[in-house]
Amino acid sequence: MKLQSYLMGEWREGQGEGVPVRDASTGEVLARVTAEGLPVKEAVAWGREVGGKALLALGFQERGRRLRALARYLSERKEELYRLYATTGGTRRDAWYDVDGGIGVLYAYSSLARNLPEGNLLPEDDFLPLSKDLSFQGRHLLAPKGGLTVQINAFNFPVWGLLEKFAPAFLAGVPTLVKPATPTAHVAEALVRRMLESGLLPEGSLQLLVGGVGDLFDALDHRDSVFFTGSKATADRLRRHPAFLERGALFNAEADSLNPAILGEEATEEELSRLAQEIAQELAIKTGQRCTAIRRVFAPRERLKALLEATRKRLEALRLGDPREEGVDLGPLASLEQKAEVEKAVAALLEAGARVYWRHPGRADGAFFPPTLLLAEDPWSEALHGVEPFGPVATFFPYGSREEAARLAALGGGSLVATLATSDPEEARFYLLALAPHVGRLHLLNARTAASSTGHGSPLPRLLHGGPGRAGGGEELGGLLSVKRHLGRVALQADPGLLSALTGEYAKGAEKPAAIHPFRKAYEDLEVGETLTTHRRTVTEADIALFSALSWDHFYAHTDELAAKEGLFGKRVAHGYFVLSAAAGLFVDPAPGPVLANYGLEGLRFLEPVGAGDTLQARLTVKRKRPRDEKTGVVEWAVEVVNQEGKAVATYTLLTLVARKGA
Repeated sequence: MKLQSYLMGEWREGQGEGVPVRDASTGEVLARVTAEGLPVKEAVAWGREVGGKALLALGFQERGRRLRALARYLSERKEELYRLYATTGGTRRDAWYDVDGGIGVLYAYSSLARNLPEGNLLPEDDFLPLSKDLSFQGRHLLAPKGGLTVQINAFNFPVWGLLEKFAPAFLAGVPTLVKPATPTAHVAEALVRRMLESGLLPEGSLQLLVGGVGDLFDALDHRDSVFFTGSKATADRLRRHPAFLERGALFNAEADSLNPAILGEEATEEELSRLAQEIAQELAIKTGQRCTAIRRVFAPRERLKALLEATRKRLEALRLGDPREEGVDLGPLASLEQKAEVEKAVAALLEAGARVYWRHPGRADGAFFPPTLLLAEDPWSEALHGVEPFGPVATFFPYGSREEAARLAALGGGSLVATLATSDPEEARFYLLALAPHVGRLHLLNARTAASSTGHGSPLPRLLHGGPGRAGGGEELGGLLSVKRHLGRVALQADPGLLSALTGEYAKGAEKPAAIHPFRKAYEDLEVGETLTTHRRTVTEADIALFSALSWDHFYAHTDELAAKEGLFGKRVAHGYFVLSAAAGLFVDPAPGPVLANYGLEGLRFLEPVGAGDTLQARLTVKRKRPRDEKTGVVEWAVEVVNQEGKAVATYTLLTLVARKGA
């Protein structure tokens, strides 16, 4: 059969015979892939128009809820993907990393949405006063660009690779067009069918193109982006397209790289053993076909053989075979073409001076490639640091000093991740500074993290995935970092009233006097900028003495007249937390009502001392609000406490849980 593309709201079949998709273990043709004759350029415009509008009609909060619902939907149907996954050469453990890892990304981004506004604008920083009377202010905003994002994915993670790019784009309100790699396109197609069948995705928010991209890039402009995962050579070729060089589309590349692992000079025997386990695991998972896999290993010369032997012992017990068979640890590579690429890379490394230290005696027929450890006793040939076998192969190098190890690691030209095995802070600090220019993520491995570490090769949704130089220079995941990559930054200048209305956040100078106490209002009825100005309270000597007794805080500035006179303020002053408590007494409406609980306090600053005889007054303003669940919302209040001269003595943000209507 031919795999179908989903474009412009319809499943469509390309013309021509197409390219075969084969079972990695048996070589059986499973399907054919072709995009010939498909309306690719039209799909870009349709996605922007239909998908973009539909997504922006939802807002951050609703899009986050839909991501969570989609994660649950796919979790209930993942066994279908597991069964299909075996045809790619992946074991059930490999499928867990891909399928469950991808679903986990959906959950992670749905959680991030809880702290985002309800609309589609994401304010940054704080308001910037541009005039003395605050009538003219500025603020940076992240806003929708009105474009579409194109995924070009690698063959090794047809599920995770799709979902880790889809989740932040969807949350940002950007429609996605997915172009999967041909060898595993049948898994991606099955995933997209399930996603669309969920009924959770607005029309146009997700399209699928199986086969070549054709003239797709000709339809892209400054509103659009391409998120690419694959080889450095392909990334370098694609980024030279006029869509990026002339029309300003964003090109984000995450390329395979020569990721290093370093056994520190101060590493213990336990840490050596743990690093050996990490290396063996990286060669076994996905049969070494991960962009983040360990490719180069550096160890002190006198400990190199011990590390090699420890790694070999962990690999030799593994069984190669068809992943559908019981007890198989490693499957084949994704295709015969991929095996040929690995063989070519290993030959280049041998020619550059490496030798085979050990090779697994298991299967080498078909697309199978046994785990292989190479040893380069002279580590300084640059060719050894410029070739990547994208399979179960690692090259081991000796080093003589930390400085030497850092220089050797840097010869890789930029990596997604590096692992350092040490528990020594000084050694870790040296490598952090030495490797930071060359890696996107630094994974420190030692006895303290052995049981809890998520591993060298596993990108996490809330941490950066990407790296400099050869690794592509891109940025994926990283929590909100990747959401912001899909939005455009705008510097907005206006009066405080308009700024508040546009951003959904209070700008000083945009106060609206409250007609009734705001604590008597449900979440939906509270307006940003609504302000309560309280009655006044004069602080007495008794207040300070009683608060000292109640709190057990007898600090000299509050209780010792002589010492306080020689102190910072020249007199005894009230406790800062008394000022906070007094302010609450001024603005709280004590009767039961929609305000349910104090949820927290942020950004507290004490600006002026308060002494006996000073008079306090509070201003309580709705700063921003966001829904928490169906019953409650979180309301942030800007609190300013002033004295009899009108000077602010304390400012902070108070968070409360407020009941929603009908709750």
